[in-house]
Amino acid sequence: MQVSHSVRAVSASFDDPNLVSAAGLVPVLALAEEAGLHRLADQWLSVPMDKGANAGLKVASLVGGMVAGADSIDDMAVLRHGGMRKVFGSCYAPSTLGSFLRSFSFGHVRQFDAVASRFLQGLAIQAPLLVKEADAAGYVFLDIDDTIIEVHGHQKQGSGYGYSGVRGINAFLATVKTDASAPIIVGQRLRRGACGSPRGAARMVRDALATIKRLNGLASARVLLQADSAFYGYATMSAAITAGAAVSVTARMDPAVKRAITSIPDTAWEAIEYTDAIYDEATKAWISAAEVAEIPFTAFTSRKKSEHITGRLVVRRIPELNKKDLEHPTLFDTHRFHTFFTTSDLPTVAADKTHRAHAVIELVNADLKNSALAHLPSGVFTANAAWP
Repeated sequence: MQVSHSVRAVSASFDDPNLVSAAGLVPVLALAEEAGLHRLADQWLSVPMDKGANAGLKVASLVGGMVAGADSIDDMAVLRHGGMRKVFGSCYAPSTLGSFLRSFSFGHVRQFDAVASRFLQGLAIQAPLLVKEADAAGYVFLDIDDTIIEVHGHQKQGSGYGYSGVRGINAFLATVKTDASAPIIVGQRLRRGACGSPRGAARMVRDALATIKRLNGLASARVLLQADSAFYGYATMSAAITAGAAVSVTARMDPAVKRAITSIPDTAWEAIEYTDAIYDEATKAWISAAEVAEIPFTAFTSRKKSEHITGRLVVRRIPELNKKDLEHPTLFDTHRFHTFFTTSDLPTVAADKTHRAHAVIELVNADLKNSALAHLPSGVFTANAAWP
């Protein structure tokens, strides 16, 4: 008697025609229609031939599928399960939606950006997306960052090895948030995997700031651009400042920054609330290993004088411990430094705390890569660019 190592093909399905698997789509798609999604897609998208017909319905189908958990074209079949056709009209087949996306050119992707921007404006009228508190900061925060979406197979157009060493495609995001509201995506781009982080960042910043200014209640808001050191460059920062925003960007440890740090007097350092910090009620001060200080700084002095940007360099320092022998202190104090350049009017400690909150955009990246961007569904780059 021999044990069989082969596994029989087993298929099980349950598709009751009277049940709806994702009833939550009803209020979501109703809100999308009120915010103008169908109308805007029909107005702005000009995808040719029959594949571009009824663009509003197809875009709404893609959005509905993603909300229901789809992260690929085949997953769009969730819209045709059970009683979905009794609730929604025009439930397109996954192959139809795939053909629609593959017909996109780069120009159509930019048209889709116009749809997304105007849809967000309509959504902000229908729902309080961004609640602005009357706090000491008074800023609306624009965060930009990129991330690599890993892909497999050489048939993925635009895939390559970028800064992470992983074969993938680069997704570039811009989010806006306030102290009282969660981040909202206001801009997105898909770029080839080997693309440098700052490429196209100035255009992204200009587009995102223009969208923010059009959102309900934010026309006169003060905006603070936050980014990591990959975007510490003249093009990105000047684009934000020209558009009326302040900047808070992590600075690279170049010689000019190092000289500025060494010129900070010892009396300027102030303890902050940091990891394992303790607040002393008697002295009304933090007992913390981390300290911050600031110094006036002019960035990009290697460029012509009209392109110099004047602001402040805020520096956070943390003691460098003797990792080999923790029981014995070092002979003299050494520190690790984290610096960022800012043109905001926030006090030193508040500026540092605010800049650290930029890390929230990493959670947005993680959420997207665990949902709609788990894997890019097409081998065609423009179809993937239109997907998110």
